[in-house]
Amino acid sequence: MLKPRLLHPSESLFLHPKPFLHGSSGRSSTASLPVWSTKPSFSNKHQSLRFGSTNYRYKTKAVSSDSNSTSSSSDGTSSGVSSTSTSSSSTSNTSTPGPTTTTTITTTTEVTEVVTETEDAVVDKEVEVVTTKEVVTEKFTSVKGTITVTLTVGGFLNNLGLTRGIDDVRDMLGQTLFMDLISAHVDPKTGSEKEHVTGFAHRSSQKDSEIVYETDFKVPLDFGEVGAVLIENEHHKEMYLKDIVLDGLPNGPVLLTCNSWLHSKYDNPAKRVFFTNKSYLPSQTPSALVRLREEELVTLRGNGQGERKSFERVYDYDVYNDLGDPDSKLRLKRTVIGGSKEFPYPRRCRTGRPMCETDRLSEKRSSSTYVPRDEAFSEIKQLTFSAKTVYSVLHAVVPALETAMVDSDLGFPLFTSIDSLYNEGISLPPLKDQGVLRTMVPRLVNAIASGEDVLRFVPPETMNRDKFFWFRDEEFARQTLAGLNPYSIKLVTEWPLRSELDPDVYGPPESAITTKMIEQEIRGFATIQEAIREKKLYILDYHDLFLPYVGKVREIEGTTLYGSRTLFFLTPDGTLRPLVIELTRPPLDGKPQWKQTFQPSWNATGVWLWRIAKAHVLAHDSGYHQLVTHWLRTHCATEPYIIATNRQLSVMHPIYRLLHPHFRYTMEINALAREALVNAGGIIETSFSPGKYSMEICSIAYGKEWRFDLEALPADLIRRGMAVEDPTAPHGLKLSIQDYPFANDGLLLWDALKQWVTDYVSHYYTDSTLVQTDQELQAWWTEIRTVGHGDKKDEPWWPELNTPQDLIDIITTMVWVTSGHHAAVNFGQYTYAGYFPNRPTIARTNVPTEDPDDEVWKKFLEKPEITLLQCFPSQIQATTIMAVLDILSNHSPDEEYMGEKMEDAWAEDKVIRAAYERFKGRLMMLEGTIDDRNANYELKNRSGAGVVPYELLKPFSEPGVTGKGVPYSISI
Repeated sequence: MLKPRLLHPSESLFLHPKPFLHGSSGRSSTASLPVWSTKPSFSNKHQSLRFGSTNYRYKTKAVSSDSNSTSSSSDGTSSGVSSTSTSSSSTSNTSTPGPTTTTTITTTTEVTEVVTETEDAVVDKEVEVVTTKEVVTEKFTSVKGTITVTLTVGGFLNNLGLTRGIDDVRDMLGQTLFMDLISAHVDPKTGSEKEHVTGFAHRSSQKDSEIVYETDFKVPLDFGEVGAVLIENEHHKEMYLKDIVLDGLPNGPVLLTCNSWLHSKYDNPAKRVFFTNKSYLPSQTPSALVRLREEELVTLRGNGQGERKSFERVYDYDVYNDLGDPDSKLRLKRTVIGGSKEFPYPRRCRTGRPMCETDRLSEKRSSSTYVPRDEAFSEIKQLTFSAKTVYSVLHAVVPALETAMVDSDLGFPLFTSIDSLYNEGISLPPLKDQGVLRTMVPRLVNAIASGEDVLRFVPPETMNRDKFFWFRDEEFARQTLAGLNPYSIKLVTEWPLRSELDPDVYGPPESAITTKMIEQEIRGFATIQEAIREKKLYILDYHDLFLPYVGKVREIEGTTLYGSRTLFFLTPDGTLRPLVIELTRPPLDGKPQWKQTFQPSWNATGVWLWRIAKAHVLAHDSGYHQLVTHWLRTHCATEPYIIATNRQLSVMHPIYRLLHPHFRYTMEINALAREALVNAGGIIETSFSPGKYSMEICSIAYGKEWRFDLEALPADLIRRGMAVEDPTAPHGLKLSIQDYPFANDGLLLWDALKQWVTDYVSHYYTDSTLVQTDQELQAWWTEIRTVGHGDKKDEPWWPELNTPQDLIDIITTMVWVTSGHHAAVNFGQYTYAGYFPNRPTIARTNVPTEDPDDEVWKKFLEKPEITLLQCFPSQIQATTIMAVLDILSNHSPDEEYMGEKMEDAWAEDKVIRAAYERFKGRLMMLEGTIDDRNANYELKNRSGAGVVPYELLKPFSEPGVTGKGVPYSISI
């Protein structure tokens, strides 16, 4: 039986606010609970009380601004064996931030007892009492910490069951988030990190979609500047931290912008570190933060082992070995892209999934693909327009369309049938979850009075302005300069045209396009040599890229392929005129090489053959645009930049903070594209001409065409012969075609971006030494070149990184690709391809003049319209593509446009803040300039009767399918 212990005469019973101890770590909490103690457990000085040879050590602490609050006897000496007194003050979680004085009073009483014993055993006692006092005054400041957590669909508030109940209890006890404040400065005496100031945050309030947690810290005045916060989530579910604000510090409030998922300690016991918004180069990092900076990078790199878990934030590399699904069906086995000379490619994010059973080179597919946790879409983007919606369309809309259209190979019988897609629409069969399609694609799926779902397309702006826009040759030519793919048109610099492919395999290299043919078309303007010298002849050249795959693609049912060349002439009014199309088939099935030219004609047969040839070229251009101009050059090429940035640049690094908004959501959209768009049997393979060889062709294009140094807009224009350097011209370039809307607007945006990057970089890197000695920066650029784009690591054209100007050029190229380049080739997809005859994605039949039999030729002569419609995509292909392009062209409500909102870290520095404001001003000026240009009817490539104004590079946009707006990043 436990017996109560009697107090020693020297002991007093204290009631003081002793911190609640959580777990076994001995951490203290700001949730103060009263604890009874026989010894006051205060820190600092010690008091010794000696009874003969016995010592009692304890300490006392008085919290007061009055240093004289001691009790004493009337004669000024302490009464009794010892005398100590304390003046206490209460602590509250709602204390006002600001300086507070802590007075520590140490009273030392020495009692000396002298005992004298006489012969008759009489005891004489003398007691000598000596009392000394020492008063030490310490100062601290009360700091309020406020943590804002955003409510999420999948986060901790969605947690039901037992763990939710436990989490609610933790909230009530004020034990939701355990925090450590970390000083940016080391202890000057020891040279080591200062002791952390800790506390639990308790739930304070909730407003709309945010919950606020608060805590109070007592921070010593010599703590110095707060450099970081360690935080632990005591809940069983992750939560999304928006930001942390520390108010009451001597130098004013400190903001830590988080915008990050905080894992549960039950998933990972390691605490998360969040640094303040102040940026530091590695060499300038405060000593007390160096260890945390390095350790965080080690965490983000991972160890390259095992399958990644959804809550992790590990960034690592892998090849594209996850496109196929051979374990499901052997016909879905696909070549590994990347890591070989035959099929070079940028790297993707490693997931660590196991290999397939039937193909040990291919990674198994799963219901979801890992991306580092903070790369995930925001809740708004997830629930409105995103690649997740595309995935849903493919898994709900497409099966519904397949049910509605019994024959998947059935084409459109008449052009009026195509028009009906925008009028009557397609009745969809009942679904188990009624209305699910209306939720996923509300712009397209409508409910009619009978309760049925109808897929009814919105007419694109091009069709609204001119129903027959797609039929006109001048519009066909104009769109090479101001359409969806303005990156392919090139200047003809050599004549005659020749192939660089092996003639022993692919046949004679000479083009079928002759001098006589061209000069007949441009008679009265120039000879062929004059046209080339005066930069009047331009080409779309898909000959050598596609010709090696013609035989393979033609083995796939329902598609065909040619190598193609299309020539254009620059007229005196600055517009392009199509001259000739050449289609080529290599030697195949014992037949020799076949090639034929098609020209605009003045007889019925020639006119229809020209239209069919044009449909093939448009299918080639659509495939190249989607696979190379869009997917490869923006999405794929950028992913290694993102991985390297997170692995090698600390979040404190100014270059990380410059790049971060340009990388948001790209890794998730890429992962979802590998799940549903570019995968085996995905939408690209089933609806574009190259079929299952699409990604192989994309890889070949990467090997032959992609160069980092030529991804900058000025360099790209020069490479294609569309501009030459001219220091006296605007932007330092003279355009070959003065009215080139993409280039005209793009160069203004490029200049604005470059000036912003120049101002930013120059602020942090004042000389070349800082660039050369920045270990994080050098490791970042080395990893991009040798790992992320490792298949091209030995190329001589990679830029050096030795000077601030080198860095400016590299960064400007990257952010141009993620912003201007991507916007120009993505957000006009529904505008220009929403009426699919304008940009068919696939040509399903050969031209009727290639090895024709009598029946094919007869049908063509009797009903050429049917021949063209049969060449177009099938009903299921066309409607699927149109539905997907509608989603991909959509701006979500939370779209982040360049120049619209300043990053918190940029706002911390007045120099950067001023530079950003100038950048924003240039973008607003660009908006006005584009409007003025579109109103100028002298610029015939961007204005005119029935012409859609060129707005793809206008910086800002409202939500929806608008055909304008330049977001920071590749987020769709």
